[in-house]
Amino acid sequence: MPASARIANQGGPISDLRVNDQIRTKEVRLVGPQGEQVGIVSIDKALQLAADVDLDLVEVAPTARPPVCKLMDYGKYKYESAQKARASRRNQQQTVIKEMKLRPKIDKHDYETKKGHIVRFLTAGDKVKITIMFRGREQSRPELGRRLLDKLAEELADLAVIESAAKQDGRNMIMVVAPIRPKGEIKGGGRKSGRDRGEAAAPAEEVPAAAEAPAETPES
Repeated sequence: MPASARIANQGGPISDLRVNDQIRTKEVRLVGPQGEQVGIVSIDKALQLAADVDLDLVEVAPTARPPVCKLMDYGKYKYESAQKARASRRNQQQTVIKEMKLRPKIDKHDYETKKGHIVRFLTAGDKVKITIMFRGREQSRPELGRRLLDKLAEELADLAVIESAAKQDGRNMIMVVAPIRPKGEIKGGGRKSGRDRGEAAAPAEEVPAAAEAPAETPES
């Protein structure tokens, strides 16, 4: 009996697939190791064919009638599947959404400072939720917020695309921008436009708490 089958039989099924003696059916539709169709055979014959070529009989389609089984090296299959799963997890990048909050009548210095933080987030590969906060009479002037977001979108065009267009959300107006280069492709801090290189060279300033807050916790 192949080693992988012995492992399976000692500790019970090692996956959702049934292997060799775990298969409880009178006959199966058998597929050869190269994908060739053998046809419907008894389970005893299928197990014997597997033993003859030192492979496992693996039930790959248990709901079919009769179930479909394939001759394969189950240990190698499990190893390769685990390797692919690990590689897939390594390639997956967790999506992070930073948030930057601005007032519609923000002064030029604060605007440039907060835009610099947005640039830093984008070059790190993170999405940014930009929130314009309206207070009091400002709520009757939504065009101020939209104008500010349009300006930001234009100045960030080299680094970002608009993922969610500006829209009113209660007392706030929100726009989400995403980096042009996915996080997995960012190396060495990413690319900066000519406008932003000067800002990047300036002394680092402490990021406001709101800038680090996740998108799902907007200011009430």
